[in-house]
Parts: sequence; C-alpha cells; structure tokens
Amino acid sequence: MHAQLDHLVIAAASLAEGVAWCEATLGVTPGPGGSHPLMGTHNRLLNIAADAFPQAYLEIIAIEPGKRPSRPGTRRWFDLDDPVLQAGLVRSGPRLVHFVARVPDAQAALQALAREEHAHIDRGHLLEASRDTPAGRLEWQITVRDDGQRLFYGALPTLIQWGPVHPTDAMPASGLAMRSLQATHPRAADLSAALSAIGMAGMAVQPGAPNLVAVLDTPRGPVTLQSEGL
Repeated sequence: MHAQLDHLVIAAASLAEGVAWCEATLGVTPGPGGSHPLMGTHNRLLNIAADAFPQAYLEIIAIEPGKRPSRPGTRRWFDLDDPVLQAGLVRSGPRLVHFVARVPDAQAALQALAREEHAHIDRGHLLEASRDTPAGRLEWQITVRDDGQRLFYGALPTLIQWGPVHPTDAMPASGLAMRSLQATHPRAADLSAALSAIGMAGMAVQPGAPNLVAVLDTPRGPVTLQSEGL
C-alpha cells in the first residue's frame, strides 16, 4: 500500500471569499475549477507540486448556492454541512480543513483501514465521479461517508484514485510549492497507525490538540496554514 498527498482542502463560506483569501494569503490567484453535482459544491484549483509532493495541488471549495448533493440522505464531503465548521468559516474566514491522499487502489486502502487493529476505521463508500475539462475528462473514485465526516479533525485523509487524467496535468506552475505536512492529535498513535495502514507512514504526527499544518513556499516566502481544530 502506498499513499501520497494529492491535494490540500481549503474550505470557504463562499468561493469568492476563498479566492480573496488565496490572493491575500498566498499572493496568487487560483486557477479555474468546476462544479461537483454529486455533492453540491464547487471549487478553484492551484498547483503546489514539489519534488517531495509530485502532482500536489490546493483546492479551495465551498457549497455551491442553490445546489444539494445528488444522492438522497448524503451530507456534503469534508464536513461542509457541519454547523460548527460553517460557523468557524463565517467567523474566521477560509481555513485548511483536510487533505486528500492519492492511492493506486482505493478499495484496497479502504479495506486496510477497516482491518487496522486498533481503529477499525470506516472511511466511507467509494463513489465514482467525473467532470469534463479543456484538457480531458477527469474521472476519479473517492471515499465519502454518508455523514460527510472527515475523521480525526481532518488529519486522516479522504482517499482518491484517479483515472488516466490528473488535474495537475493541465495546471500551469503557480509560483507555490508544497514544503511539508504534519498533524497533532490527542489520539496520535491511532492516527499514525491509520496513516501507516494506507502507506502514508512518513507523515509526522505528534500528540496534542487537533491541528493539521501545511507549509507552502510562496512568492512572499514560507506560509503556514493550520486547521486549528476546526
């Protein structure tokens, strides 16, 4: 089993707020994204690939006004329907809330988490999604729980398996580069075991209050993004 960082998830109360945050915080304007009819969300994307994080990108995501998830009884991914998260975004602005890990076999990774000795983690269903882009049709399988929960305050990644086209194939360089990703959590041992089960044992995890921390190199120097328990 082998997992790599696929993308960081920045949640925003609205996509316009997310774009303004990106320009003010990272010094660049995000590129185009698209709509997700499956979840009633839309996004903007930005390449943050680096030697240690190939094909990595940053996603700014928000609920698309007037849209609902297409599957009855399903809450939106990444806890976007959670009232605590929503209130935090309104109060403090866009925030790093989660990350997605790329795996070669998402079904096998799901089974590895379910078998994990201490946690027996239910990462959710494996859903199929797609959207058309100028560079070709994006197709992917992604793990989503019916309740939309991220788990471990966003420090346990959602799993994704891409088809033949990856979003970064058509993304220009942005001037940003991913430098590091780490987490703290009260159940650090359980989180580390779960990350190891999917083949992501190299991610640093320390005991402490819930926090996901990403450092990016930007035109303005290093910028640290933190979830701070949201």
